[in-house]
Amino acid sequence: MKMEFTKMHALGNDYIVINEFDGEKVKEEEKSYFAKKICRRGFSVGADGVIFVQKPTSDEYDVRFRIFNSDGSEAEMCGNGIRCFSKYVYERIMKKNPLNVETKGGLRVSEMEIEGDEVKKIKVYMGVPKFKLKDIPMVVDGYSEDDEFLNGELELKNPYLPKVKLSVVNVGNPHAVIFVEDNGIDLDFVRKHLDVIGKEIEHHKAFPERINVHFVKVLNPNEIRIITWERGAGYTTACGTGTTASVIIAHKLGKTGNKVLAHLDGGDLEIEIKDDGVYMIGDAVIVYDAKLINIGW
Repeated sequence: MKMEFTKMHALGNDYIVINEFDGEKVKEEEKSYFAKKICRRGFSVGADGVIFVQKPTSDEYDVRFRIFNSDGSEAEMCGNGIRCFSKYVYERIMKKNPLNVETKGGLRVSEMEIEGDEVKKIKVYMGVPKFKLKDIPMVVDGYSEDDEFLNGELELKNPYLPKVKLSVVNVGNPHAVIFVEDNGIDLDFVRKHLDVIGKEIEHHKAFPERINVHFVKVLNPNEIRIITWERGAGYTTACGTGTTASVIIAHKLGKTGNKVLAHLDGGDLEIEIKDDGVYMIGDAVIVYDAKLINIGW
């Protein structure tokens, strides 16, 4: 197998980008298995996921974004991934700004800050959040599919945190947001037990399609700090949709204002909530171009 690809990252969230705009490089039925193989660190290229750049399915979009996690599952959307994608498309495929992007989670619009021909920052319209349980999806006793779950309690089975207060929202993909101060824990506790607690919540029976999990500390009305456990990837240094979700929930619960700077292990993201929806602002980096000779294992 010989295939050209580009390695990119946004806040340390790293991706293998494959250009299928002019034709298929990986067969549709093999994409999941391919992602699982090529993302394995130490054995192959290694990444949090694989992004495919494709032609859109209708004229209302400029380009189609698809992303597969390191476990082979296809995600609806990815905030850090779409910034990498947008930079790649502008610099390598089409000089279109703003860019109307087709995702499994719906339309996303990327506006790019350009210097010369290089994309320096990307502002992404993340759409309008959904809170109803049917949109997550989430199934929990005592709640209907049209209810919201805000700072509700779930029972857990791990020995470190027997129950957790969390809120859920869909911003193109589903997220559970946990404020450490509402659960009597701190971020050091989260780091120590993330592999256990994050994984349990991701796979909790309340979430039939699993869920992304974020532990948030509110620093002040304009700043938060986040530790992320991503569905299908585990711990990551940052999550763009997760940051968006965290700010949306913090604002909805009255913990922050509508414009928030979020600190993640990989760096910072700006999120702004407006009347028409939510916007995410951050950068992305092209690390190298390469040719895959052998998937490695």
